[in-house]
Amino acid sequence: MLEREFLLRVAVAALHEGLSFVQRFPMSSSSPLRKSPLDTSVAVGVAITAVAGVAVAAAVGGTLIYKRSSPFRRRKKRKNPLSEKQWRDAFDPDVGRLVDQHKILKKIRHGGIDPVIRAEVWLFLLGFYDLDSTQEEREAEKCRKRDVFRDLRAQCDALRANMSESLLRTNGSAKVMEVDSGSSSSSHVEEQQLSRRDSNSFMTVNEESTGEEHGTDEENLKRSPISSTTDNAEPNVGNSKATEDFTTWQRIIRLDAVRMNAEWIPYSPSQANVTEEMAEELAMSVGLKDDDHLEPCRQHHAARLVSILEAYALFDPETGYCQGMSDLLSPFVAQLDEDYQAFWCFVQFMNTARHNFRLDETGIRRQLNKISSIFKVADPHLYSHLESIDAQDCYFVYRMVVVLLRRELTFEQTISLWEVIWAEKRAAEVRHLRNSSWRKSKKKSYIRDDLILFVIAAAVRQKRKIIEKCKGVDEILRECNSMAGNLDLWLLLDDARDLVSALHGRIPD
Repeated sequence: MLEREFLLRVAVAALHEGLSFVQRFPMSSSSPLRKSPLDTSVAVGVAITAVAGVAVAAAVGGTLIYKRSSPFRRRKKRKNPLSEKQWRDAFDPDVGRLVDQHKILKKIRHGGIDPVIRAEVWLFLLGFYDLDSTQEEREAEKCRKRDVFRDLRAQCDALRANMSESLLRTNGSAKVMEVDSGSSSSSHVEEQQLSRRDSNSFMTVNEESTGEEHGTDEENLKRSPISSTTDNAEPNVGNSKATEDFTTWQRIIRLDAVRMNAEWIPYSPSQANVTEEMAEELAMSVGLKDDDHLEPCRQHHAARLVSILEAYALFDPETGYCQGMSDLLSPFVAQLDEDYQAFWCFVQFMNTARHNFRLDETGIRRQLNKISSIFKVADPHLYSHLESIDAQDCYFVYRMVVVLLRRELTFEQTISLWEVIWAEKRAAEVRHLRNSSWRKSKKKSYIRDDLILFVIAAAVRQKRKIIEKCKGVDEILRECNSMAGNLDLWLLLDDARDLVSALHGRIPD
């Protein structure tokens, strides 16, 4: 059993600590602190008893819980983030190719990125640029992706214009006002229904919409996932179904964009200082209405969200738009000043996260099952309690999985966690990097592209003593929601990596 092996390893550490304790009391006759044979026997007995206790726990399959002050829980200090100098020095001065990818990725995985270069490094981590690209290749790729995004935006504008003309012909000018501004009574009712989010969970718009008004929307949004999203994909917007879907997505996107909070402002000085004229101009260009109450920087941010999310809905019509995606996009918009860069980074990000928004929830269930497996193997006592209250499906961490701990962490913690996760994924994609990491490290640093699930499991285990007293799923859910703003990210990552190491080979990759 994994628990027994782990506890036996800890037993050896306990013996080592006990012997060290004995050695701290010298037995020479010249020492004024000379201990009697009885005292020495007691010290040795303590060490042996500790080892025996651990061995017994291992034999019965128990779970060892130790305090943070325990000598068996040695915390590493957070390593310094990737600095601007380290980043610049990592490029070949002749052709501009990133030379030591392993070193850079490892630095990010264990320390994050200096905010000064964060936006630039993200473009590499999220595949906007290939890690092996030269400066010349990157310039060409930037132009190509900028042109594709412009084409998508042109299609969005054309669709919006066509919908307005169609509604004008069939329903009159009042209907045009209803679609463009969302100010009609029925639109107001829809906004109220869409804003009713369960405070104890995070659901997509289709899962929480139960009224008759959303029956058509739910039918429109039923779609099967595509196997992958490629840069060359051309959205099919020529048929009525695509137009109907886009109309639905557009309405929800605008509601969510206007409701976004302002926590990103301190991390984006250039966008925080945007002028009122610039904000109004951009809002008008994407047809954003009902935003007069927003200060210029928030209006500008909302307009950028609309621009990018509409483009994404056309780019990946199988996913379209669901509530929660605006939360995921906001950090990209805050960190990247160019919409086309934020769009392509979001596309790459959604290649992994898009299965979280499937109506059949197969992607969510798969991840929840993985977290359940982590508990079952690493913490059987906690898992047994979850089984006793029928919570072993781990639906109490549903929200954490869907938005990748976005609601539990501060803005700065969120982007720090995400860039660590991205670096982990990039390292996992290149097998020779993994082998190199194992060879150079005294303690194997196992790389997993699903590290986020171990982070979520580690967050729950920090509250295990309280959770084991919970008598129902609702109580566990409240405890999980109470984590918001109270997590130490780097301590959490340490715990997650400990789980990865302890469970290596015990659960599926």
